[in-house]
Amino acid sequence: MKNAVILGATGYTGAEAVRLISGHPKINIIGLVGNTSTGVTYESLYPNFHNIDLPIISSIKDIDWTNVDVIFSCLPHGASQEVISSIYDSVDTIIDLSADFRLKDPDLYQCLYGEKHIFPAYLKKSIYGLTEFNRKKLLGAKLVACPGCYPTCSLLGLLPALESSSIDLDNIIIDAKSGASGTGRKASKSLHFSEISDGCHAYSVANHRHAPEIEQTIENITGRKVKVSFTPHLIPMNRGMVATSYVKLADGVTYQDLRQIYQDRFKNEPFVVLENQGISPHSRHIKGSNICKIALFEDRRPGWVIIISVIDNLTKGSAGQALQNYNLTQGWAETLGLINISMFP
Repeated sequence: MKNAVILGATGYTGAEAVRLISGHPKINIIGLVGNTSTGVTYESLYPNFHNIDLPIISSIKDIDWTNVDVIFSCLPHGASQEVISSIYDSVDTIIDLSADFRLKDPDLYQCLYGEKHIFPAYLKKSIYGLTEFNRKKLLGAKLVACPGCYPTCSLLGLLPALESSSIDLDNIIIDAKSGASGTGRKASKSLHFSEISDGCHAYSVANHRHAPEIEQTIENITGRKVKVSFTPHLIPMNRGMVATSYVKLADGVTYQDLRQIYQDRFKNEPFVVLENQGISPHSRHIKGSNICKIALFEDRRPGWVIIISVIDNLTKGSAGQALQNYNLTQGWAETLGLINISMFP
């Protein structure tokens, strides 16, 4: 058994990590860190965890790192790198769910997140945890930087097209929509029921932090710097995410060519499902699972294709992908402890 500590266990992402890891046959949770809720039971914060044997929530200073094999850091950006820099040599594996080790350029990180990176030497050492793209590099990795939810949903939809040079890199448009849990559990006026129910709005238009993360990964796949048009929206549902990408086919590539490329690329992926032709994926059908569903549609405009991908932002977009990545670092089956069947309705 591997001993795990979950940092930031009291937020939505942390709770999803606890839900998944507590059922993993090879991981034992020995620490739950939530500095604003120390000394209380996990069930008192999340009543759905009744009769689950979990440690009392503690402060990070109370953790005995000599017994810890892996940490799952669900802390916000900035806070995560501060903790990781102090305990890096004390544990075998670090799975970071924040944005702190995703970007390779410390200046870009500072520009996007408003603070200087204090651990820049390890930006190049971290492995970007888009599992279906970086599977081989994740084997034995020490520090895994899990992608953001929007990049996960968007990039999985684009991955086969990018790998096969089947689309025009100068014409990628991504329209994405996320449930409210993606903004975290902290109280906010903009997230009150009366503020978000019965409505939908775009935010961070033309300057969302995840756009450069998407562009960095596209460059890693294709070898070319690109700019994508990315617009996120907040929709009044708890969890789930939809990314609709509009792409122009490369010269000589047809819609049927692209569909065959997707079928070949994803046929052996345990957590990616390519929908049958004409079927559009629904966020409700992946709720609580580590599945990404993808559909391709031929646009009315000649030479254009619409790619729709859906994930649960808390599972495949966060804690589920994190656990999938940890499984790979240990050489285990990447499906271990993960759920393929969604909650419905």
